[in-house]
Amino acid sequence: MAFRRKFNSILIYKPDILIIPECEEPFKLRMASSGLNPTNVIWVGSNPNKGLAVFSFGEYQVRLKKSFNPAFRFIVPLSVKSKKDQFELLAIWANNPNDPEGAYIEQVWKAVNYYEKKIRVSKMIIAGDFNSNSIWDKSSRIGNHSDLVSKLARRGIHSSYHLANSIVHGKESHSTLFMYRHLNKGYHIDYCFMSSDLNSRLEDVYVGEFENWKKLSDHVPLVVKVSDLNR
Repeated sequence: MAFRRKFNSILIYKPDILIIPECEEPFKLRMASSGLNPTNVIWVGSNPNKGLAVFSFGEYQVRLKKSFNPAFRFIVPLSVKSKKDQFELLAIWANNPNDPEGAYIEQVWKAVNYYEKKIRVSKMIIAGDFNSNSIWDKSSRIGNHSDLVSKLARRGIHSSYHLANSIVHGKESHSTLFMYRHLNKGYHIDYCFMSSDLNSRLEDVYVGEFENWKKLSDHVPLVVKVSDLNR
């Protein structure tokens, strides 16, 4: 929240695409901020202080797809284009307490099943705050974290962090959330899944350090660098 007071800390990475859950709506950013200067902003939400925002920078253009289904609330299908590249992006903030069947990973599971029939391109990124990890799987419910990982793998879509670190889900050595901003309450719940044609160009995956970010958020950034997609 209050991204207008924090964005300079993430802009040092010179992002092309930036996904910010719990972000205030663009009007508040424009009124209060200078120096952000995105090319495009897509924001969804009902609370002006707390929605899901996707920013593009430089030559990258991001567009909301007509297939967007508000039933999934903060899971948003986007087209991303530049002069050299084009891909589909499913931006994630898994958080829908109004769904009695499940507020978090269940939302991602439903959305992926819904949108996969509408997404025909080969290049695909699914990224953001999933609010999930295999350590919390409920075997009695279809659509847990491991089910999602397996489903995406069958389409050649894998978590870049796990590929880069040769690690399985549930055994992560880096946390992306520190609950209540406590170092000893760390969990890995933020992901960037990419299709094989993008992961084949994977250059680096970086997870921010707790000490550097604890004053700004209970999350740290997950930064994924892909060749030919970055300036």
